[in-house]
Amino acid sequence: MSAWPAIAATVIFAVAFMFIATEKFNRVAVVLGAAGLMALLGLVPGSEVFYAHHAGIDWDVISLLLGMMIIVGVIKQTGVFEFLAIWAAQRSQGRPYRLMVLLVVITGLASPFLDNVTTVMLVAPITISVCRRLGIAAAPYLIAEVLASNIAGAATLIGDPPNIIIGSRAGLSFNDFLVHMAPVAALMFLAFVLLARVMFRRSFQYHPERFAAVREMDARAAITDPAMLTRSLFVLTLVMVGFGLHTVTGVDVAIVALVGAGAMVLVTRADTAKYLAEVEWPTLVFFLGLFVMVAGLTETGVIGQVGQWATSAVGDSWFAGATSLIFGSAVLGAFFDNIPYTATMAPIVENIAAQADPQTGQALWWSFALGADLSGNGTAVAASANIVVLGLAARAGQPISFWQFTRYGIVTTVLTTLIAWGYVWLRYFT
Repeated sequence: MSAWPAIAATVIFAVAFMFIATEKFNRVAVVLGAAGLMALLGLVPGSEVFYAHHAGIDWDVISLLLGMMIIVGVIKQTGVFEFLAIWAAQRSQGRPYRLMVLLVVITGLASPFLDNVTTVMLVAPITISVCRRLGIAAAPYLIAEVLASNIAGAATLIGDPPNIIIGSRAGLSFNDFLVHMAPVAALMFLAFVLLARVMFRRSFQYHPERFAAVREMDARAAITDPAMLTRSLFVLTLVMVGFGLHTVTGVDVAIVALVGAGAMVLVTRADTAKYLAEVEWPTLVFFLGLFVMVAGLTETGVIGQVGQWATSAVGDSWFAGATSLIFGSAVLGAFFDNIPYTATMAPIVENIAAQADPQTGQALWWSFALGADLSGNGTAVAASANIVVLGLAARAGQPISFWQFTRYGIVTTVLTTLIAWGYVWLRYFT
C-alpha cells in the first residue's frame, strides 16, 4: 500500500493546525479548507464520512451541542443568568480569586454528572455576565472553568466523552469509574484550584467601586419572566435526569438534548429568533470540519500506526505500558481531539489489555482513560468543551486566542498527568 495518503493527510493536518494555532486565518475557514482538500484527494472515506461509526463526523456531538445551545438560548430569555451572576458577585465579595474558586467549584460539582459541553454552556453565560458587572476580563475565568470541567469530568462514566467510549469497550460500569477514577479526579481538581491561584494571579483585579454597585443590587429583580423560568427549569431537570440515566435507558445523550430542546421551546413558547441567535453556528461548522480532518488521519492509518508503534515498544512491561498510555494519550489526544483519538485507540488498548492478567489489564484501561481525559486540556482544540468556550467568549466580545488558552492548558496537563501517573503507580503497580 502506498504511503502517500498517510503523508498527505499528515501534512494537511499539520499545516491546518499551524494556521489555527497562529490565528492568521479564521479557524472555521481553515478546517473547511483542510477537510475539502482531504476529500478532493480521496483521503477521507467518501460519503461514509457522514457516518460516525466509520471514523467520520460524530453527529452525536453535533446534536448534543445544538440541543444544549437551544436550551441555553431559551433559559437566557428568563434573566436567570443575570440573577446567578449578581449572586456570585455578592457571595465572592467581588474578590477575583474567591470568585474563580466559586465558579470553578460549581463547574467541578456538575461535571461528573453532566457532559463537559453541557456544564460549560450553563456556567459560561453566568461567568461572562458577572465579569461584566465587576469590570474584569472573563477570559481567565472561562479558561479555568473548562480546565476544571475536563479534570472533574474524569471522575465518572458519563462525565467525559472518552470515558463513555472506554466504558463501552472495556465493559466498565458507572461504579467502576467511581471507585477507580473519582479519587484521583478529586486530588487533581484540588491541585488545580491551588494552581489557578498562581497561574492567573496577574489577571486578578479588584474594583471596590464596581462591587459596591453590585452589592446594592436586588438579584431577584434580574429575573424577567418567573413563569417561563419555572417551566424551563422543569424541562432542564428532566434533561439532566435523562443524561444521568442514559446508560440505563440506552437513550443517547444527544437524543435527550434534542428532545429536551424541542420540549423547552414548546412549553415556554420562547421567541424563535432569540434562541436561534444564541446557537454558535461557527462552532458547529468548526466541529464538522475537524471531524473530517481527523477522519482523514484515521482512514489513512496515521493514528492507528502511531498507536501500534507506541504499544509495540511496551513489550510485557506493564507499568511501562501504563506510563505510555497516560503520557502518550495526554500528548496525542491534545492534537487530534480526544474523542476520535479515544475511539481509534480503544481497540489497540483492548488488544494490549487482553495479554495481561485481568487486574493489570484493568489498570491499563484506567491509565488510558486518565491520559485521554487529561489530554482535553492540552490545546484549545483538544476537547469539545474548549472549542465551545472559545466560541462563546468570541461572541461576548472577549475572544480567547489559541495560545492564551493553550499556555494555561499545557501547565495544567503536565501537573495533572504527573499526579495521575503517580496514582496509577501507587494503586496498581506497588
